[in-house]
Amino acid sequence: DFVIADKGYDSEAIRNKVRERNSSPVIPRKQNSKTGNGDIDWCLYKYRHLVENAFARLKHFRAIATRYDKLKLQFESMLALACAMIWLPM
Repeated sequence: DFVIADKGYDSEAIRNKVRERNSSPVIPRKQNSKTGNGDIDWCLYKYRHLVENAFARLKHFRAIATRYDKLKLQFESMLALACAMIWLPM
């Protein structure tokens, strides 16, 4: 239903493609844009930001960022361990 992206994808061509597929774009306009941000759903955009921050925190774990583990099971185990460490309060 929605396509959520950051300011880097702010162009009318992308917005028109999203609308052609019967979705609504949640893309904030750049600062120099003449059209305002009146039609954007900021709540959805904040959720995108939270997900992006979660990936940034996961990249702090070297074994995950470099894909050190070769086997899928070991990589998923390290990913679960890193998520648990992030989730636990310090």
